Amino acid sequence: MPLFEYSGFDAKGKKVTGVLEGSGRRALLAQLRQKGIHATSLKEEKKGAASKRSWAASLPSRVPRSDIAIATRQLATLIGAGLALDDALATVAGQQENQQLGRTLASIRDEVVQGDALHTALNRRNRLFPPLYVNMVQVGESSGSLDQVLDRLADFLEDQARLQGRITTALAYPVLMAFVGVGVLFFLVSFVLPKVTRMLEDLDQALPLATRLLIGFSELLGSYGWLLALLLVGALVLLVRWKNTDAGELKFHRFVLQLPVLGRFQLLVATARFTRTLGTLLKSGIPLLKALAIASNLLQNRVLRSVIEEAGDAIREGEGLAEPLRRSQMFPPMVAQMIAVGEKSGELETMLFKVADAYEHQIELSLSGMLALLEPLMILLMGSAVGFIVLAILLPIFQASSGMK
Repeated sequence: MPLFEYSGFDAKGKKVTGVLEGSGRRALLAQLRQKGIHATSLKEEKKGAASKRSWAASLPSRVPRSDIAIATRQLATLIGAGLALDDALATVAGQQENQQLGRTLASIRDEVVQGDALHTALNRRNRLFPPLYVNMVQVGESSGSLDQVLDRLADFLEDQARLQGRITTALAYPVLMAFVGVGVLFFLVSFVLPKVTRMLEDLDQALPLATRLLIGFSELLGSYGWLLALLLVGALVLLVRWKNTDAGELKFHRFVLQLPVLGRFQLLVATARFTRTLGTLLKSGIPLLKALAIASNLLQNRVLRSVIEEAGDAIREGEGLAEPLRRSQMFPPMVAQMIAVGEKSGELETMLFKVADAYEHQIELSLSGMLALLEPLMILLMGSAVGFIVLAILLPIFQASSGMK
């Protein structure tokens, strides 16, 4: 059956768009009315639209992880209810508010109808569906438990989106304060300070040290500000180029892990992500070595990624997973201990999920602790800077006033 693109308004007056499959315009309009959607446009997709959707799907993903999780959950529910895969894909595609995701799912449905496996169609869109997603779907298709695997994938994506949302929400206020503080200082130094400086120089008296320092800093920015900005940009470019080399990336990532507070926080995030990903893959039936390779690719830190790769080599030589992780001394000791218990008891997936839960809880505690220190520290720094500027301006004015008396 042909696919139709529609746009209209729901019962709340919100504009909606999507893709639906149907035998004709009249049937689709009735279907939309049952959903409470008043259609303003309904067009049948032209031939070749699937290839255009495939091209669009190859672009960088702008689909939130939470939207993919919802679509995955919907697909699992429909397949579990006995609906055929192509019908389930068409239904889920038509329910997406995110237009790119809806088009992508409709394009995947076209390829499935033409005989491709679902994981093959997903793999063509690896910027939207990572290897973890594709491999789990492949296992689900081969074992006949696709609905259960999709449910686990939805759980995993929701957990990851929830963790990312907590981190983003927690850091939003400090970042906003930093931008406001820098903006205030820039305004004072760029617009207020030059005018006040000329007035202070006209007082024809010995200026306090704080005022002389402020005037010198103002003149330095006025005369060589462009040069300082150029040097800063050049230093950042050199740093990025050095970091993109193999040796530079390794040293930079090792340095980040050694930072007092941020290093531990990044280690907690990486540990929680790695253990939950590995547990999800193993529970879906993916072999340990393949699961390790997929999970290691999700680690952004090169040092930690190399530890997992070395662990994979040790497993090929007959060792377990816990011992190479313990030898590396890069992950927290509890990780190796819990994995060792899981390997002995045959419940490795359960232990990995418990480790992930524990470290996600520590992430929340670490965020709360960092914010409790960061917010007053930023207020203190910004207040000190503004206070110094105000003091440097007022001191000579007070001196001139007392001299006149």
